[in-house]
Amino acid sequence: MTVASSPLLDRLQQKLHELDTQHLSRQRRTVSTPHAPCMTVDGRPIVAFCSNDYLGLAADPRVVEALQQGAALYGAGSGASHLISGHSDAHAALENKLAEFLSPWVPSARALYFSTGYMANLALISALADKDAEIFSEALNHASLIDGARLARAKLSVYPHRDLQALDEQLRQSQAKEKLVITDAVFSMDGDIAPLRELLALCEQHGAWLLVDDAHGFGVLGDTGRGVLEHLDLGSPQLIYMGTLGKAAGVAGAFVAAHETVIEWLVQRARAYIYTTASPPAVAHALMTSINIIGSDEGRQRRAHLRQLIARLKECLVLKCWRLLPSETAIQPVIIADNAATMATGKALMEQGFWVGAIRPPTVPIGTARLRITLSAAHTIEQVDQLAAALVSIEKNHS
Repeated sequence: MTVASSPLLDRLQQKLHELDTQHLSRQRRTVSTPHAPCMTVDGRPIVAFCSNDYLGLAADPRVVEALQQGAALYGAGSGASHLISGHSDAHAALENKLAEFLSPWVPSARALYFSTGYMANLALISALADKDAEIFSEALNHASLIDGARLARAKLSVYPHRDLQALDEQLRQSQAKEKLVITDAVFSMDGDIAPLRELLALCEQHGAWLLVDDAHGFGVLGDTGRGVLEHLDLGSPQLIYMGTLGKAAGVAGAFVAAHETVIEWLVQRARAYIYTTASPPAVAHALMTSINIIGSDEGRQRRAHLRQLIARLKECLVLKCWRLLPSETAIQPVIIADNAATMATGKALMEQGFWVGAIRPPTVPIGTARLRITLSAAHTIEQVDQLAAALVSIEKNHS
């Protein structure tokens, strides 16, 4: 017998209604074509400016072919966790390649592959920080870092965005046996880069680990795409690097690169690694092709084109009421502030054939609702010009 309603369901329905009235409801859209700037979304053609496929590799024929080849070699699934029977030749080869890829900046580097970046951060933080530790978390960190800190049994201190003085004072006052500073490299909603040279200097001064989440920098920053470490020429045995492989690399998963002792500790104690089924080996096999492209001359050309697109958007997107944040990365946020106006603008862009993410609290602070424009090397100058013209026109009509 099916019960149509209950007090539990009624309370949830009321909460959903409250989200609607605050213009905070989220909506899924369905894509029916390969991921690229031009897609079919909910049955209609659209130009997407909301993807993290920064180098345009998600539908690259060579990566697709490598995925197919990986499935033929290893099958559809891994069958078990890495520590049971799920660790394949493909996983091992990818980890070795990533360790070598980042070895100039990570002393005695070893890499560990994870199913997602979210899982990697949960595993890292909970394994490194126990009840005798203290975590120092950047105020604008990604949800995975925040949740990892919550899961750990450590004391948690949050320092304001890019506030080195506040962090220095927190580290000085800490009596914890282990200290762990965690930060995004490129902040996913603002597009700015953390002051990592200064953060690392503070960590070395105070005997703290520095965990850098480079989800939006790996493959994009640096001459050869090795991320923020190459971009800033940054390295230390106290530095732990997390990069994702479903954004610029175009496939799926994530990895941690650190001193071999850190990685061995994760293998032994990171619950989110130990107790989950390994990703399909075919995915790891495909990523070998992605990494080769990222580090090649073609990768340089794609990153150069992406920089041209960023400059073009800044040149053309001249706004009077709304504000384009000063980001030099592929993430270009436009602050509108009001939730309803942000949703209306996103809808107006969609009606004109452009898909841009409308980001509202709690993902961003209250009063800072925004459009999050993300650029890809697969975009053209003409597409960027068209988006900028559309957005300028919508703002003019709004004001």
